[in-house]
This record gives sequence, C-alpha cells and structure tokens, in this order.
Amino acid sequence: MTQVPFKRIQHKLARSGVAIERLNSNSLSISSINDAGLKADLLLPEGFAIEEKAITQLMDFARVAHPHGGEVKCACATPDFHTGSSIPVGSVIVTSHDLVVPQAIGTDINCGMRLHKLGLDYEQFMAQKAKWTALVRGDLLEGTRNIPTSPQAMSALFEAGLGDFWAQVRQQAPVGLFAGADFAQLQRELAGLHESSFARGRAAYGPEALQDRSRQVLRDPGLGSLGGGNHFVEIQVVTELVDRQACFTHGLAVGQVVMMIHTGSRDVGFYVGRRWMDKAKALWPAGLKHPQSKIFALFGEMADEYLLAMHSAAHYADANRALIAEMVRQRTRQVFGAGIEAPLIVDVPHNIVLREEVGNVHRKGATPAYAGQPLLIPGSMGHDSYLLTGLGNERWMRSASHGAGRSMSRGDVIVRAKRDKAFLGLQGVECITTKEERMIEEAPGAYKEIGQVIRSQVEEQTVSVIARFSPVLTFKA
Repeated sequence: MTQVPFKRIQHKLARSGVAIERLNSNSLSISSINDAGLKADLLLPEGFAIEEKAITQLMDFARVAHPHGGEVKCACATPDFHTGSSIPVGSVIVTSHDLVVPQAIGTDINCGMRLHKLGLDYEQFMAQKAKWTALVRGDLLEGTRNIPTSPQAMSALFEAGLGDFWAQVRQQAPVGLFAGADFAQLQRELAGLHESSFARGRAAYGPEALQDRSRQVLRDPGLGSLGGGNHFVEIQVVTELVDRQACFTHGLAVGQVVMMIHTGSRDVGFYVGRRWMDKAKALWPAGLKHPQSKIFALFGEMADEYLLAMHSAAHYADANRALIAEMVRQRTRQVFGAGIEAPLIVDVPHNIVLREEVGNVHRKGATPAYAGQPLLIPGSMGHDSYLLTGLGNERWMRSASHGAGRSMSRGDVIVRAKRDKAFLGLQGVECITTKEERMIEEAPGAYKEIGQVIRSQVEEQTVSVIARFSPVLTFKA
C-alpha cells in the first residue's frame, strides 16, 4: 500500500465526493460532500498510509440501506483499517435492530483470538521445544489429530454453543482427543468466553452433513484446524507487565510462556456466510434497482434469522479454538508432565454482528472493547502482541483493532519479495508451515507497526494495556 501525501489523498477523495479531515494525531473525520449526514470516524495515526479504496468501501458500508426500512446509525474504523473484498477490514457500523448486513461479516464468521497460559517459563519450554514442536506440528499441520464427534453433539453446538457441546460429547464414551480431556476444566473455561458465545443459534442453519443421524461418529476435518491467511497458533513469552494488578489476577509473570490462537469457523462459516449473502441478494425486492455498492442488507424477520444462523457458525468457531487449545494442552502435558493445567485467560471474537443496546453492531476485523473486558491485539509473527482491557469508548463504538493490519496486500508482498526479500523482516522468525508462500504473505514487513497501533488506541482511550508478549514460534497452515 503505497504511502501517498495526505493533501493528495484529500484532493483525490474530494473529486469522488468524499471529504477527509485530520482531527488530531490519531483520528480523521470522513464525510460525504453530496450526502449530508453520511460520515465516519477513522482512528488512524499520522504516518499510516490511507487507502483511497478502503475509504470508499467504508463510505459504501456506511450508506447501506434497505427499501423496507432500517438505518445505519454510525460508522467508524480502527487503526488496522485496510481494503477488504467489499467491506474494509477494521470497520464498525451500527444499524438499527431491524437491519443486518451479511457481507459485513462474510464467510469467516467469528474469526477470533484465544489466549492460554501454558504454566512453563521460557527456559523450561526451550529445553523440550523440539519434541513439543514435532507433536504439535503433527496435530496442526499433518493430520494426526483425532477429534470424533456425533451428529447430536454438532446439533447441540449449533443450537446452544460450547457448553451443550461438551455435555453431549461427555455423554458418550470419550475416545480420541476427548479420552484425555478434563471436562470439568473445559466447563470452567466457559467463563472466559465473550458473552456473545452464549447467544442462541439454530441447528437447522448448520450444515446437514455434520448432523446426519444415520452416522454414529463424525470426524469433521475442519474441527481443530487453523485455516489459511493470517490465522495462527503462536507460542509467546511474557516480556512486560503494564497493569500489574490485572497481571496478578491472570497469574502472569515476565518470562512465562503463553499460547495465542487466531482462527475462525472454517467451512461452516463459509457454508453459512455464503448462503446468507446470496439470500440477501435474492430477497432484494423485485423490480427495485440493486445498490450501486452491491452490498445487500436484510430487514426485519430475515435480519433476525440471519443472526441465528450467524451465531450457529460462531459457536463452531468457539469450538474450533477450544479444541486446538485442548490438543496443544494434551501435547504439553505429554512432554512436560500431567500437572500442566494451561488455563484459558480470554477468548474474544472478531467478524461478528452483536445486538447491543445502541443497535446491531457489525465488526469486520474489529474486536469488542467493552469496559472492563479483556481482549487481544496480535502483532505479526515477528512482532509483539498485547493483552488489553477495553474501556467502553462510545465514540469508537466500544471497539478496538483486531491486529496490526496489513500495510501491503498479499499480492504486492509476493511481487516485491521477488526483487528484494530483505524488507520481509523474517530474520529471527521461526514459522512452522507446510506452505513456503505463507511465510512471505504473512511476513512482518507486510504489516503495520504494532506499537503505534496500540499507542494510538491507548491515547484515544479505547483500551489500556495489561501485558506485552514476544513471539517464540508460530504455526501457520
């Protein structure tokens, strides 16, 4: 993403009917020249590139409407803001409770973050790192995982979430991964999930193949898998305690090893997301012109039905992250001893619509940052990541960035790397993957500077920092 002087971007956007003004060193105001009242705030520090296409996408997102009613109340974007397929990543809009935009979430429903404390210090981990890595690599990248479920358990998951899923799995004679699971611990860890994890779904909207009652045992290839792109499992070491009281509460100390997981709803998200994006287009009133932006909303009863379907897929994402964590926990016990608890610290969603008091809050590549809520903002695999507390900032719609944000598209990174690999910043990075191109696409040099992303949000009082972690090794599929 080429850096363009602000005045030039300002001039180019004005020609397309968009006014942009810098309010302070961290934020900008964007408004439509021709459509009074259409505006958005952008939390983007000085020195960060401003993408014309991303701004245009944000304004299209902010003007979403349905001929039968509903409205967009407000829009904003976080510092990891960049161009998406049709909706920019790092954007947030609030609609009335009778309106939803399936494209805002797309197919990666409840892509989110999870953090566990492994119960090891850095030296302990490094002493057995090779053995541990070989076992975990097998589960994450080479298909050695064994996660048998049942149609009843999958229906329970889609309908009511992870708690009912654990209960159904436990009713059967546990085999595979579940034979070694501590179900009492898994049940306790439900308290570390975001409140959205307890919203009702509807099993009928989940894939039929995963609920086929003619089969007693299922082995869904998506469960316990990372997926591509920027998804990962990363081992990190605690390098700084900022809020010492919160760190004490979470049992964090400098030198401890933690595990961060970033993944979503995999094929189930694609199944649900694709169907409902197609349905929004198909249900557009006959005879009425399609929106110029090609962004289709759902109104009224169908908006409510979408939320049920979306939460069904979101529950699957919760289970996917929890099962990845359980696989790693069992391998950690295998190498370091049965006493390893590896407790959950927090699990928080991105890419989700949440029905909040102000309306339906659509977060595309953004995370809830409610007052007092722990959240995670990862850097690239070569840079630090952060555990933070939300401050419930209403101007920024109680939201924060879901990462550092790309500074270059994957295609641009690949092209540039053919000429000059030094900019990738891969020196000292240990990335375990079966695909060499993933190292290039997700290289540190393709991402914004995480320190400034964090500082700008702290200064805008959307979050406060609890602790900082540095990467040790990263798994990418």
